[in-house]
Amino acid sequence: MSKGNINVSVENIFPLIKKFLYSDHEIFLRELISNATDATLKLKHLTNIGEAKVEYGNPQIEVKIDKKGKKLHIIDQGLGMTADEVKKYINEVAFSGAEEFLDKYKDKVEDAGIIGHFGLGFYSSFMVADKVEIITKSFKDEPAAHWTCDGSPEYTLEEADKTDRGTEIILHISEGEESFLEDSKISELLTKYNKFMPIPIKFGMRTETLPKPEDAKEDDPAPTQEVDNIINNPNPAWTKQPAELEEDDYKNFYRELYPMQFEEPLFNIHLNVDYPFNLTGILYFPKMTQDMSMQRDKIQLYQNQVFVTDNVEGIVPEFLTMLRGVIDSPDIPLNVSRSYLQADGAVKKISSYITRKVADKLKSLFNNNREDFEAKWNDIKIVIEYGMLSEEKFFEKADAFALYPTVDGKYYTYEELYNKIKAKQTDKDDKLVILYASNKDEQHSYIEAAKDKGYEVLLLDSPIVSHLIQKLETTKENISFARVDADHIDNIIKKDDTKISKLSDEEKTTLDELLKEVIPADKFSVQLETMDSNAAPFMITQPEFMRRMKEMQQTGGGGMNMFGNMPEMYNLVVNTNSELVGEILNTKTKKKQERLINQSLDLARLSQGLLKGEELTNFIKRSYDMIK
Repeated sequence: MSKGNINVSVENIFPLIKKFLYSDHEIFLRELISNATDATLKLKHLTNIGEAKVEYGNPQIEVKIDKKGKKLHIIDQGLGMTADEVKKYINEVAFSGAEEFLDKYKDKVEDAGIIGHFGLGFYSSFMVADKVEIITKSFKDEPAAHWTCDGSPEYTLEEADKTDRGTEIILHISEGEESFLEDSKISELLTKYNKFMPIPIKFGMRTETLPKPEDAKEDDPAPTQEVDNIINNPNPAWTKQPAELEEDDYKNFYRELYPMQFEEPLFNIHLNVDYPFNLTGILYFPKMTQDMSMQRDKIQLYQNQVFVTDNVEGIVPEFLTMLRGVIDSPDIPLNVSRSYLQADGAVKKISSYITRKVADKLKSLFNNNREDFEAKWNDIKIVIEYGMLSEEKFFEKADAFALYPTVDGKYYTYEELYNKIKAKQTDKDDKLVILYASNKDEQHSYIEAAKDKGYEVLLLDSPIVSHLIQKLETTKENISFARVDADHIDNIIKKDDTKISKLSDEEKTTLDELLKEVIPADKFSVQLETMDSNAAPFMITQPEFMRRMKEMQQTGGGGMNMFGNMPEMYNLVVNTNSELVGEILNTKTKKKQERLINQSLDLARLSQGLLKGEELTNFIKRSYDMIK
């Protein structure tokens, strides 16, 4: 037996490791199983190239709990270590980063996850154990070694009687860390971090039901047998080539990733690139809700099948964080801070690659089955619209597949829409006006007025539509968007034909004064317009610019706070050619004039959903009285 001191000048590094890593101390299991996996895969490589003259077989990693002895065992059948290798890798190399770690991070507890970056993965064991043993037998023909350390710089190293190849790590769990001796806790961590590790991981046994023998009676119980409980899938779908997978394989893998998700994904995108970086993965488009914040953090990031995080912001373009699935890249460091990741050159390349790949997939889905793509549009549009806003390259590519639906359920690409409406919806200043509604029911009368003119009305109802149309107006030439209730339709798309008013200028002045006496000036700006005689007498509109700025304010950005804080102001458009408006003007008694104005105003408010509470109650009562 030999004794020695670990090669580190700090008197006792273990309390420091515990202190700096405490917030993330469960990662010790991930680190130890990653080491065991590496040892197994290295052995596979050495046997393949003929350097290890041993049978590789079907190795697995086993995790065992000894609750009575307060011990946790991690056992692998990998290449193992000789006594000299234990001295080198455990006592020297693993600690070569210790002082650098301490110098750099003694004042930065929040960067604790960086331990593996310094080769300290094995020593994360001391976050939960007050003594750690290694019993290891190399694939080389040398005696087994037994290393023991009690959390001080002192260790013992002696020969062991282990005869089978591989390494066993024994953690003597510290007081206060007994949760790591519970089956449920270890099972939870193995599922979280190691669900798709490339080597089978055994954790206990499970009962398997066997087929009944042919001569069994109907009420005889089915026979059972105890089998190894393998908790992981070593060959997940993303590690295979797309040609090897059917549609059902993708759906089954989605259920494996999200067992509590009962809706099928709409479609998937298989990522597979080996230059200029390595990246594999499968992304799924789920059905989307209007609440973007609900969708986030569902993509899982792996490094060589080891779970890293489900916070992929900065690695995946922001608009795609609403998707689900897996991304795996050996080029993404396993243990680094988020700020490091976001500044990393490889990570930036990965982000732009994913953007391009998603855009190409959407284009091919659109081209191959447009009908199906249109049917799914409402469920995916929030991602596409957000991508058009936030990623310039995606915006450019989206012209090929982004759709603009109409209130009648037709779908146009931008180019198709432009060609369809340019003849009718170009105004006298040669600007194309694209009309849209955000709610078919609330804006029904305005939609009908536009359709009577032969105009197309889009249905744009996502929460970020104001931002999107602002972007389109600044990038497409000579167009503007207007919601159908922004003004009277003849004012939204102004043509050269001028209508003749039935009222003289003097009568208009009298009418204007009369209306302003009755209509509250703090809520409505009265606007006299010469319109068709069959158009509505009173119409409430809200100026496009003001409404849009307020909407953008509510969904972030798009102007100063002044718009968000301004009171709701509406225009009251009064049709001077309406028979009712003529009657209001010619009514002799002031009282009847006021009643007609208020009733007409309330009807206009009712059509816009602006009549509520006491005012609605009074309107209904007054209407009944008029019927009498």
